[in-house]
Amino acid sequence: MPGGRRKKLQLSKIYSFRCGRSSFQGDHSQIGGPGFSRVVYCNEANGFESSIRNYRDNYVRTTKYTVPTFLPKSLFEQFRRVANFYFLVSGVLTFTPLAPYSSVSAIIPLIIVIGAAMVKEGIEDWQRKQQDVEVNYRKVEVHRNGGVFNHTEWKNLKVGDIVKVCKDEFFPADLLLLSSSYEDGVCYVETMNLDGETNLKMKQALQATSSLYGDSMFQDFKAVVKCEDPNANLYSFVGSMEFEENHYPLTPQQLLLRGSKLRNTDYIHGTVIFTGHDTKVMKNSTDPPSKRSRIEKKMDHIIYILFLILFTLSFIGSIFFGIWTREDYQTVKIKRWYLRPDNSTILFDPRRPVMAAVYHFLASLMLYGYFIPISLYVSIEVVKVLQSIFINQDIHMYYEETDRPAHARTSNLNEELGMVSTILSDKTGTLTCNSMEFVKCSIAGTAYGHAVTEIERALARMKSDGYNDNELPTEVKSSSVKGYNFSDKRIENSNWVMEKHADIIQKFFRLLALCHTAIPEVDEVTGKVLYEAESPDEAAFVIAARELGFEFHKRTQTSISLCELDLVSCEKVERVYQLLNVLEFSCSRKRMSVIVKDKEGKLLVLCKGADSVMFERLAKSSREFEEDTRKHVNRYADAGLRTLVLAYRELEEEEYQHFSKKLNKVKNSISADRDSRVDGVIEEIEKDLILLGATAVEDKLQNGVRGCINKLAQAGIKIWVLTGDKMETAINIGFACRLLRQGMKQIIITLDTPELQVLERTGEKSAIIKASKESIHQQITKGKLLINRSSEEVALIIDGKSLTYSLDDDMKDEFLLLAIRCSSVICCRSSPKQKALVTRLVKSGTRRTTLAIGDGANDVGMLQEADIGVGISGVEGMQAVMSSDISIAQFRYLERLLLVHGHWCYRRISTMICYFFYKNITFGFTLFLYEAHSLFSALPAYNDWFLSLYNVFFTSLPVIALGVFDQDVSSRFCLQFPKLYQEGVQNILFSWTGILGRMFNGFFSAVSVFFLCTAALEPQAFNQDGKVVDRSILGPIMYTCIVWIVNLQMALSISYFTMIQHLFIWGSIALWYLFLLAYGSISPAHSTNAYEIFAESLDPSPTFWTTSLFVVVTTLIPYFACSAIQIRFFPMYHETIQWVRHNGSEPSNNPEPENMNRAGDQL
Repeated sequence: MPGGRRKKLQLSKIYSFRCGRSSFQGDHSQIGGPGFSRVVYCNEANGFESSIRNYRDNYVRTTKYTVPTFLPKSLFEQFRRVANFYFLVSGVLTFTPLAPYSSVSAIIPLIIVIGAAMVKEGIEDWQRKQQDVEVNYRKVEVHRNGGVFNHTEWKNLKVGDIVKVCKDEFFPADLLLLSSSYEDGVCYVETMNLDGETNLKMKQALQATSSLYGDSMFQDFKAVVKCEDPNANLYSFVGSMEFEENHYPLTPQQLLLRGSKLRNTDYIHGTVIFTGHDTKVMKNSTDPPSKRSRIEKKMDHIIYILFLILFTLSFIGSIFFGIWTREDYQTVKIKRWYLRPDNSTILFDPRRPVMAAVYHFLASLMLYGYFIPISLYVSIEVVKVLQSIFINQDIHMYYEETDRPAHARTSNLNEELGMVSTILSDKTGTLTCNSMEFVKCSIAGTAYGHAVTEIERALARMKSDGYNDNELPTEVKSSSVKGYNFSDKRIENSNWVMEKHADIIQKFFRLLALCHTAIPEVDEVTGKVLYEAESPDEAAFVIAARELGFEFHKRTQTSISLCELDLVSCEKVERVYQLLNVLEFSCSRKRMSVIVKDKEGKLLVLCKGADSVMFERLAKSSREFEEDTRKHVNRYADAGLRTLVLAYRELEEEEYQHFSKKLNKVKNSISADRDSRVDGVIEEIEKDLILLGATAVEDKLQNGVRGCINKLAQAGIKIWVLTGDKMETAINIGFACRLLRQGMKQIIITLDTPELQVLERTGEKSAIIKASKESIHQQITKGKLLINRSSEEVALIIDGKSLTYSLDDDMKDEFLLLAIRCSSVICCRSSPKQKALVTRLVKSGTRRTTLAIGDGANDVGMLQEADIGVGISGVEGMQAVMSSDISIAQFRYLERLLLVHGHWCYRRISTMICYFFYKNITFGFTLFLYEAHSLFSALPAYNDWFLSLYNVFFTSLPVIALGVFDQDVSSRFCLQFPKLYQEGVQNILFSWTGILGRMFNGFFSAVSVFFLCTAALEPQAFNQDGKVVDRSILGPIMYTCIVWIVNLQMALSISYFTMIQHLFIWGSIALWYLFLLAYGSISPAHSTNAYEIFAESLDPSPTFWTTSLFVVVTTLIPYFACSAIQIRFFPMYHETIQWVRHNGSEPSNNPEPENMNRAGDQL
């Protein structure tokens, strides 16, 4: 058969989700109205009706630019920056007579800088283009004519096409499921790319189309679908299908979303509903929130300060220029005879001094523009990209087990990694492995399992000072079976049949083997049965049941087959249980159930769920083991284990038939309250349960978590854990990972008090809210008093209900003031929304850098809200990674990411930016001093090309090398002395004191160069011919001194020299001399006053060499002296470590972070 062999399975009679037989009610009344106007003609994609609707094609483009738009859009992006726009305006003004230099010399550097940035943008967009090409040119089978399916590219699909998707292939568009390899039209879908979940979801076709199982059956297939317009809601779909003169309602159960993958199903047939950018996944592809580092924002303020200086100097100069221009004809002797005021243009016209001053102001704005570093932005972008490559290539952050390195998804926040004050972390899958192991259980009031968990070992250390690990109970050797670490001879090897309550033990493990949605898969190589489960917990339960004699090995849509140990014969027997209903787990229900019929015809409800909802559903006559089970559940929670309570009941046939009819009636209706009505019907059957026991699974901590948290705490970083666990579990896991430490005081805020519980049952909502807020306020006040009285570290633990009130506008500031004074904070029972709100509160309230780290789709809001979002590429899909700024494979890599790369990037970028401003102020202020010396004649001290190439060639490469390679201390010392990280948290290296100090250093260097050069050169002849120094000689000498000074001063600042840094520093200086020689050798028409200036005037003159040496040394001595005094008497923390490294000894005393501020003021 063309469609492949058909699997005879019936699912619609089993599952509690809505199926194909629905009535037209509720939402479907909107079909045809606004927002519900889409009409799809199935199998008629090329027909007239389809063509006139002009639906989008299936080509997807995620690039920022296209070929026609690249130039205008990228230029717009570049000139949005105020500095670049200023240079553009200046470049345009150079074509006017106002320009103090030639237009070519101004425009070419701008073109180089803007061009480099555009090339970078183009390369990044080209990479996105390659990804688009890979997706758009994937192949899929599509029906053309005569029941024949041919391969075509995804991009060629049209709305209405019938496609065939095979196992493990991605869906090329949003498809309406018509049929599958299962007779009931069911298929399994993996939505990891959409929501990050790795569990499989079931979809089901309409009963009317589920019989279209063969390719040939689509030869004459025709149907019309009317549905909602394209939208971003992944979990809703409203529509109807007209097929064979009947109308059928459509629901999300029939919609297969682009980007999801077909699993455990041989093939499906579907019709294309939404294509390309109309698909739901593309509608959700919004740009992530724009994040900029604090240093970058501060840099903008410094740019504005430089603009203010530029305008101030231009304004002062133009005032003096106007005054002196007016006086040129009012005095007997003309001071500025060289400007020829008797034959001048309007620029120097003594008869129009005001206009002359205005024009001078404009000319000065162009001339003093060298205060603004034109190459700053592009240099920083280049440096950050290279830093990101180093992060990506760090072998110490590569996780071999999953073949995943660290990946900096954006380079904008590199330096922010060195300024993190607070880390907000998820727990499951982030601190833990999210790989569950069945370790203990309680059956019929008896506890089984001897494994010692990590939490129990940590608690033992905490309870006894100097507790020796060897004194702990012997830890059970880990099992080689993944998901199973249980050891108890009373149950293992079929010994459970000898136990007092053997019948209950049999029911317990039989329930574990039946109550689930796992799918068995047989490994063709080993022959072993593997399980595809919705969660790691569920997989652990099925594996535990298998290991203890109840092997689930086959599943159809109507039955589950077990190979289990018979209690009477003590032999393995095959038993098949008829599967009637699966009542699935939900967050509101906190439990799941199955209804099965055994071979004797007994109807059984098998239920497992959280203790908070299960104990209240027990029958009054079956609470024999409740007290002991509760004790065991609490003990397991104290040990950090995740618990579920197991119970069952028998049903009468009449009761089940009544329930089944009622459930089918509710689930086949479509109304706004459908889900709550379904839950209400299920509530009626999940009651009067008989308790069997409880399970306990361990989610182990990831390797290195304890050491990482301890090191981050030593670095002064506060860590908040936001988890959905119970408070007892969260506290004990806190001890296990050293978030909570021995001797640490605890402030616990909870609303779980008898008084409030009574009020919740009897009081009004307003009274409950008022009492709850008063209780929280009192607990916060007591917590503040405890902190004030205690000299020890304090931890804050708060539950989800209390957190809800604490985040209200009238209480959040009070809560935050308490929390930021605590060393650690644990928020229990937190929802995804609460995680995001807490992150926003910490970020806005502390005004410090926050980092959020998580691994699941429920952490996305938290990651996007934080200053830095770090995604763990774990087992819960890639949703968190795709929403993050940086991804790592294990939590422990956060230590190296922050303490090493974060510190290095912060130091490099801070030093680099300060150096940029220093060198430009040094250069720009000499222009002002020379113009003031020449009575503000608007003439530059330097040749046009000297001006243009200063930032591009002679000083830019060394600073890029500094930003990429410099290290104040090695990675080993960064990790050995975590307090070093506080330099970034306190922002010492980029404080206003340090910035203004650098700027003052620039002004001092400019003053020193100008006055020393003029004083040394003016009184006497410059060469043997008796020629005195003019502008053409003074300019190159000052320029030579500046090139030497700024490069040598940077060399003095470098802590870690590489060959590249040597090459760039000394090469930049040598390049200046080579340029001076080469430029001077070309025609005077181009070189102007620099013609043969080096060969004929500078090089032969001893004065040039002696003056350069004298000025450079004299200017650098104060900087060198101040640095030596600061390092000797006011050392910063990294300088102390450098001293330790230099002497090769360990420090006797670690400098406290307070010393950093004092040292930072000396910069």
